[in-house]
Amino acid sequence: MTTESSGVIEDARPAGPASSPTTAGTEQLPDGVSPALYNGDLAPTKREGRRWHSYNIFTLWANDVHSLGNYAFAIGLFALGLGGWQILVALGLGGVFLFLLLNLSGFMGEKTGVPFPVMSRISFGIRGAQVPALVRGAVAIAWFGIQTYLASVVLRIMIVALIPSSASWDTNNVLGLSTLGWISFVTLWIVQVIIVSYGMEMIRKYEAFAGPIILITMVALAVWMLSEADWTIAWSTPDTVSGGEMWAKIIGGASLWVAIYGTFVLNFCDFTRNAKSKGSIVRGNFFGIPLNMLLFGGIVIVLAGAQFRVDGRIIESPSDIVETVPNTLLLVLACLALLILTVAVNMMANFVAPIYALCNLFPKKLNFRRSALVSAVIGLVILPWNLYNTPAVITYFLGGLGALLGPLFGIVMADYWITRRQKINVPALFTESPDGEYFYQNGVNLRAVAAFVPTAGAALLMAFVPAFGVVAEYSWFIGAGLGAVVYLLVADRHRQFNDVSGEAIAVVSTH
Repeated sequence: MTTESSGVIEDARPAGPASSPTTAGTEQLPDGVSPALYNGDLAPTKREGRRWHSYNIFTLWANDVHSLGNYAFAIGLFALGLGGWQILVALGLGGVFLFLLLNLSGFMGEKTGVPFPVMSRISFGIRGAQVPALVRGAVAIAWFGIQTYLASVVLRIMIVALIPSSASWDTNNVLGLSTLGWISFVTLWIVQVIIVSYGMEMIRKYEAFAGPIILITMVALAVWMLSEADWTIAWSTPDTVSGGEMWAKIIGGASLWVAIYGTFVLNFCDFTRNAKSKGSIVRGNFFGIPLNMLLFGGIVIVLAGAQFRVDGRIIESPSDIVETVPNTLLLVLACLALLILTVAVNMMANFVAPIYALCNLFPKKLNFRRSALVSAVIGLVILPWNLYNTPAVITYFLGGLGALLGPLFGIVMADYWITRRQKINVPALFTESPDGEYFYQNGVNLRAVAAFVPTAGAALLMAFVPAFGVVAEYSWFIGAGLGAVVYLLVADRHRQFNDVSGEAIAVVSTH
């Protein structure tokens, strides 16, 4: 089979005896695996040669935690009446929860070496796994387009700062974007397609490059803003709450913080399938989640508190501050850093998931590079700026799909950790034999479906019915908990579970 590494096509045939080629005639498959379930990107990765160390896991979070969307969320807590120390507590609690959940999810990838769509075959069956994979992929593709659009807004600011006359290109409207808007969006779209076309190894290198830049830039921006406020900040606003209401908002904020990562905890194995060890995951998560989130919280407090001290205004995003930077060179450098950040976040959170989902859907036709191009094209043709500017789409379509992620997480985790106790027959994940361990009934585990349908319905009710607004902040936890409990009630505990390594059909990790 062929895989992409540094732009050079290399031979990476899976270990084990070769049998029949795929329809493309370019891959030799190990005995017993089905071409409808297996290709070089879905195959388990060999343990030897895995390249994701603690630093690589850490830089995932160094980028993602400091995303513009996260800053907007955390600054929103300031606007809702939480002061500085309350925001730190909310983010700290959320960080501890995420650290635990991400380790559970990450260990699954490290053990099996497979991406999320293949992992889903364990609990949902070799065909039923398409449901969780496509739900996760659909959410990601939409947000890929939206995040690219938000980054293009920053690029437009930078272009106008460098070429003031280009402001005249920003006055017309073509399908919802100006000429300058189209230039900015397509430029960033092409950059991301080029990076991801070189595979997960290039994503790993880009994340490692971007992480330190983002941390240095955000700290520098906070120091500059602090100097503008005469080295003092407002730790609270006149609307700051206290007592029981304060603690309710703190816990609610922590829960929402976890919900933001509800997508990522589901498919974290897409990255940890290339991790050197469980220790690498734990160390990377520890420095990247709880500790990094406290740093993030400190920056949020300084940015929001300093701006409030200056003019009594609560900003919505760091980009609001960047626009006010008086020095053109510094403004351009800040914009570049925000662009590097947004591209890094987009690739890890919104590009990888649909790539593997499409590989899983059409393994005979699509590899990582082709799936990346298909995902990117979809992210373009949906005109994501129009989605972003349509609250009903964000609320009902993306919000509805997002609500389903909690029950899916609960079912997958309960099946792996409690029902099976980590006993996974990895080669059986790639066979269509009716005797296969994950064939269930025509490839679908009806018990998982029976657990998912009612819990998904409950999650949607909590997301959209006003009467459930009091628990809306905790909907991800409630959905995940319900999914786990209902699945454990209906799961078949009398099956024999086998623990079989996937090394015999594994490929050398080029990721």
